[in-house]
Amino acid sequence: MTDLLDDYPRLDVIAVGAHPDDVEIACGGTLARLAEQGYQVGIIDLTDGEPTPLSAGPEERLAEAQEAGRILGVTVRVTLDLANRRLFDTFENRVALAKEFRKYRPRVVIGFGDKTPMASPDHWQAMQITDAAVFYARLTKWDETFDFLPVHTISSQLYFRLALEPVLMNPGLTHFTTDISSTLEKKIAAVRCYKTQFPPSKDYVFDRIRGAAVAAGLAAGFAAGEMFASVRPLGAPDLIKLLFPS
Repeated sequence: MTDLLDDYPRLDVIAVGAHPDDVEIACGGTLARLAEQGYQVGIIDLTDGEPTPLSAGPEERLAEAQEAGRILGVTVRVTLDLANRRLFDTFENRVALAKEFRKYRPRVVIGFGDKTPMASPDHWQAMQITDAAVFYARLTKWDETFDFLPVHTISSQLYFRLALEPVLMNPGLTHFTTDISSTLEKKIAAVRCYKTQFPPSKDYVFDRIRGAAVAAGLAAGFAAGEMFASVRPLGAPDLIKLLFPS
């Protein structure tokens, strides 16, 4: 059975977005920092983001995504063949994502943590698909459904927010901020790869992304940061190291 996994490197972290650019905007700085620290990082885009007004077609959007991933230093980027603008939390979509989790066996999965009013409803559907796929990845006695890929238990699940959304997600969850002071420019460079989404007329978006990172970071004592929520309370075996990580 392990032969089925020979072509798939084991990843430490997978971030899941509904479209190419979601992950970069939400947590690109954190992924770049993890890659610099030697962790194996992956991105899964549930759709190719097409159609989109300024794109010549899927090939252009996919090329943007691959270049953005290269800048962030990700090991693997996968684009699933699910429907942009018509993304729904269905059994088939849950299984499609869970298969990827079984292939790449991440320790941590990061995805959307809330609705994004006035933005794509695909984001909320992506959250529900990701939640279900984390669960499906570890279920036994369902071999044929998952192409006989071995089961895999994901140890930790985190939620991100888009940098342009309100600061806090579900207040009942445990929130924390990562330090992206050294990788903020990589994050912005990765988002800039999406010229089909952010032409010169939308340059103000980059100021908003930078501003959101600075605001999140300063609140935690960093020059720039990204906020996450954990679906479970976080424990600290060493209180001093938690409070003073440097």
